[in-house]
Amino acid sequence: MKYLYSVEKDRKKELKIKRSTFIAHLHYVQTMQEAKKYISKIADEHKTANHNCWAYIVGDKGETFHSSDTGEPSGTAGQPMLNALKKHEMTNIVAIVTRYFGGVKLGIRGLIEAYSKTVEAAIEISPLKKLIKLCSYKITCGYDLAEKLKYKIEHLKAEISNVDYAAEVTISILIEEQLKGELKKYLIELEKAGKLKIIKTNKD
Repeated sequence: MKYLYSVEKDRKKELKIKRSTFIAHLHYVQTMQEAKKYISKIADEHKTANHNCWAYIVGDKGETFHSSDTGEPSGTAGQPMLNALKKHEMTNIVAIVTRYFGGVKLGIRGLIEAYSKTVEAAIEISPLKKLIKLCSYKITCGYDLAEKLKYKIEHLKAEISNVDYAAEVTISILIEEQLKGELKKYLIELEKAGKLKIIKTNKD
């Protein structure tokens, strides 16, 4: 089962490589527009830098991504940064690496390694946040079924977030979207059999 990751809080990491200063910023985003806005913000904060190179990935499956060398030789900055993000299976993330040139040229290979290494260093500051989409269900059933149902729900790797005992038992359920298939099928079968009623869901 594949999960994707991002950062929970902004991260910043500075490295000195052959007299040049490389500063990586990582920021959580959900859209291309948010990524571009953050890129502009950091570039504006570092107007005097020689380069502000960037890469971003967005989408539930990391399907949208782009990068830019912004003045560095083609393929030496943006793509290595993007590769570092992909290596760690990240999405909803934007990375900007600011470079202040120190007077020593790094060459093509040196630049690729420097930009990649700076993003990697920022990623490795602390564990990444696993991105999980949750589905919620709310059902009602009789007391005779409730305990059996609660056991089955937890067996299907779902979480019972609340149980309300009234004329009937109302159970609120949370489950990861990619795990919901078997639970959904089970609940629908019981509903068709007249044993419970699904009264609310945030997913079809």
